[in-house]
Amino acid sequence: MNLHYLEFEGPIAELEAKIEELRRVGTDSEINIQDEIARLENKNRDLTQSIFRNLTAWQVVQLARHPERPYTLDYLAKILSDWDELHGDRAFADDKAIIAGLARLDDQAVMIIGQQKGRDTKEKVARNFGMPHPEGYRKALRMAQLAEKFDLPIITFIDTPGAYPGVAAESRGQSEAIARNLFAFSKLRVPIICVVIGEGCSGGALGIGLGDKTLMLQYAYYATISPEGCATILWKSAGKAAEAAEVMGITADRLLKLNLIDEIIPEPLGGAHRDKDATAMNIKVAIVKNLKLLKNLSPEALLKKRYQRWMAMGIQS
Repeated sequence: MNLHYLEFEGPIAELEAKIEELRRVGTDSEINIQDEIARLENKNRDLTQSIFRNLTAWQVVQLARHPERPYTLDYLAKILSDWDELHGDRAFADDKAIIAGLARLDDQAVMIIGQQKGRDTKEKVARNFGMPHPEGYRKALRMAQLAEKFDLPIITFIDTPGAYPGVAAESRGQSEAIARNLFAFSKLRVPIICVVIGEGCSGGALGIGLGDKTLMLQYAYYATISPEGCATILWKSAGKAAEAAEVMGITADRLLKLNLIDEIIPEPLGGAHRDKDATAMNIKVAIVKNLKLLKNLSPEALLKKRYQRWMAMGIQS
């Protein structure tokens, strides 16, 4: 398996390289070395569990940004059928950092809105590195209102380092577009489930993040600012990012304790990129379960619970 290993995964990389070398030797000779391979695989599993059991907040951030981590479209291909992407904000342009469209989740028609990063250089530029412009948020709002018109649940996938902070984006009303989404999403009379799958950073995440349930992958992070940005403000040095990540409380387990998210979706050992199918299935199970609960509520009850949920944010019992 040709994987990109993070710095803290160095011992894992060394063991897996030995296992791969033994497999090649076993293929090229008649010597039975399966017992040794099995022993090393068990050792590797124990080592990986030990490392991932004690990850720091900064290591979680690194995992959330892993270059092989699945993005929104990767998950949609595995958990949905009849995906039909819709485009444009009907005002300025089609922002490719936001994808949206209709699909089926089993037998349920749903509206999907998500942030999408790119893999290679060309796609990264086309997707603007997952940082939406105002037209992206206005596209998201158009699709959300379309979902309400046809009584379709909305599922959003959050994965962005933040809304694009460029001059052009600001001149087209970046802050207003995000604020309008917060206002409009709070009043939509259909269930909204938000899933943080990677980076959930700043207002860029909140622009599609106001809903009835917030689910979060185990090694994603959710924050008002990136650790580097926080470190630059507080300590005048982005080199303090690891320290900032620790004190910000941005990991899934910390946010669950603070009642800022509703559920942690488990990832395979080693992270989502190690088993994309298993991760996708875990996401689907969590969405289906929560959607079933929300569909039992009347629109009035849904709006009341949504209001109460968000007004209670930040209040410690």
